[in-house]
Amino acid sequence: MRSSISSTLLAVFLFTGCCQEIKREVEENSLGQPEVLTFTSKPAPEWTALMERTSGWFGADGIYSIPLDGVEDQGVEGKQTLFIFSDTYIGEVENNVPRPNNIMVNNSVAWMTGVKPLKSAISFEFCTDMEGRPTSYFAPTNKKNNDDEYFWLGDGFINHKKNNALYLFAYHVHKTGPNVFDFLATNVSILKIKNPTPQGIRTYEQIPTNLGFVHPSYGRVYFGSGIFVNTKKAKAPYPDGYVYIYGIAEGKKSLLAARTKPENFEHFNKWTFWNGTGWVKGVKNIAPITDGISNELSVTPIEDGRYLLTFTVMGISDKIGMKVGSSPVGPFGETNEVYTCPEYRDRGLLPYNAKAHFHLSKPGELLVSYNTITLDFWNDIQRDASIYHPRFVWVTYR
Repeated sequence: MRSSISSTLLAVFLFTGCCQEIKREVEENSLGQPEVLTFTSKPAPEWTALMERTSGWFGADGIYSIPLDGVEDQGVEGKQTLFIFSDTYIGEVENNVPRPNNIMVNNSVAWMTGVKPLKSAISFEFCTDMEGRPTSYFAPTNKKNNDDEYFWLGDGFINHKKNNALYLFAYHVHKTGPNVFDFLATNVSILKIKNPTPQGIRTYEQIPTNLGFVHPSYGRVYFGSGIFVNTKKAKAPYPDGYVYIYGIAEGKKSLLAARTKPENFEHFNKWTFWNGTGWVKGVKNIAPITDGISNELSVTPIEDGRYLLTFTVMGISDKIGMKVGSSPVGPFGETNEVYTCPEYRDRGLLPYNAKAHFHLSKPGELLVSYNTITLDFWNDIQRDASIYHPRFVWVTYR
């Protein structure tokens, strides 16, 4: 989901320095011994180039990567990955300029074989209507839907306890004005795809939820910003058998968490929510875990038993942040600003929604993506297609 932005937040971002730096954080491992994590980062141009296209799909945001075997292991040749995107541009590009009659749809997908960024190994797809015009892959039709809404996509996973069905979070969004940040996400649905293949993904069930609402203390809330499958079947290093579902409270860009057993994923009365001290029933009993994160994010385990929360600092900024936690719900330490995205300094682009892609990464080195946009996006995208596609960096931790 694209981050919302306030004038105060934008002012803070515009005056943020652009110096690259390396941060260190001291945490305790599972044995209670203090350790120091050192973060270094560098661009991943080979992955960014994978998203640079001139025909058909030529730009999108909201990138999540889902291993189609449901296993979060690394370096596996032949691994099948589904990428899911939100707002997507379709058309032809010449000299970085989209040709007339390009079309924006609200979501799309790509299928990749292997873990190397080879253009020959990835296929980008979008739907078409009866007249052959591009359309969104997924559109809201359930009882939570209101007129003029569309789906932006959250995270997803393969559920081994549900015959390997794919579950995706989908946000009900509608425009509130003419500008790029004039939108509102109201409800959250879950899409169930029983056959997550290029042929089967077009058939799906929409499951309405109560996971999008306005909290009296924390503002607008929605879940699905990130998922961590902490099960033995998913090869989590310290499995407890739960699926962790992360959410956002817009007031302070706060991290929220729910969890459930995979077999109970469709039974929301069996979900529990983190209230600051433990897991309780009732989504209204949530409590923030940490603040200043982004609408899309990731939580990934590292080798010593700790967890890395990856995000864009304050939702929209040139800083990719990581926080170190002792469990999937923290407590998380201070923000380590591990990378300064150069696109703001060099081109005036606004970076947002950084997240790690664990199964495409390497031991001790995370592949992290982020998106870019502009305030005058509707005009800028027609002049320069390169402003709007995922970008990647490598972040090493030791």
